[in-house]
Amino acid sequence: MGRVGQSTTVAAISLGSNLGDRRAHLEFAVYRLRSVLDDLRVSHFIETEPVAVSRPQPTFLNGAAVGVTPTSARALLESLLAIERERGRERPRAGAPRTLDLDLVLFGDRMIDEPGLVVPHPRFRERRFVLGPLVEIAPDLVDPGTGKTLRDLLDEITRRHNRT
Repeated sequence: MGRVGQSTTVAAISLGSNLGDRRAHLEFAVYRLRSVLDDLRVSHFIETEPVAVSRPQPTFLNGAAVGVTPTSARALLESLLAIERERGRERPRAGAPRTLDLDLVLFGDRMIDEPGLVVPHPRFRERRFVLGPLVEIAPDLVDPGTGKTLRDLLDEITRRHNRT
């Protein structure tokens, strides 16, 4: 399904849902991502407790996807937001429960800091629920901010957690 003659970029996306039929929301996201990213690889889905939320919330179902795209990071982000809206994503406040959450975690070796678009995702290095699924499908992807592989970042979190 590759696009001949176009340069492509590897993109890593985290997937999450904690409202409604979580598995159906994530499966819908994967289905739609196949039209946006070529050579899509998808992790298993894992159950996780909410992180960095102010009120009690249902548990999340999380996963990750990695694929290649000829589009810009901004165009990919717009596609992710459109997929979220298709599943009824609302944003009443930061950290609110969500039907579908798609975050652009990595976009090749690019470091982007623009209004509404920061890549690598600013908090992914501390989040097992992001790194674990990504390591399952792309352990050797490199974080351009640290120069470390995703496997190395997950190992660091695991070591820190085991010391506490």
